[in-house]
Amino acid sequence: MLFDKSADANWIVAWHQDRTIPVRERHETPGFGPWSTKAGVLHVVPPISVLEGMATLRLHLDPVDAENAPLIVCKGSHLAGYVPADIAAKRAADGQIMVCEADTGDVWAYVTPILHMSARSVGDRRRRVLQIDYAAGPLPAPLEWRGIGD
Repeated sequence: MLFDKSADANWIVAWHQDRTIPVRERHETPGFGPWSTKAGVLHVVPPISVLEGMATLRLHLDPVDAENAPLIVCKGSHLAGYVPADIAAKRAADGQIMVCEADTGDVWAYVTPILHMSARSVGDRRRRVLQIDYAAGPLPAPLEWRGIGD
């Protein structure tokens, strides 16, 4: 995924966990669901054990400082399992917060289910980030990961 914050696209992302994964086809599988489509790509919410076996890498294409909407994470929150959306902000407020500033070319890596958020950028500089998610293993058949080129 490419995130591109700019003066024309300056959104807020509330405290949340990334919970969905892209798959090639829909196959009803115990523990997987609900299903959704994002930008034409089929996604499903897997069991938390799948997300706990994933890592997310964020490659910064632009420098990101405190005014340029850096990623903010709640350290250790990936150990809490699924955190309901309605209490994510409270859980983060009770935890240890880390602001992830970066220079061009820096890579941040974290366990995919960590609680995180991002504010609006204060200025008009771009903040482009390429996000790549890696999984530790295959999904239960007949589910298959959707990847680059699918």
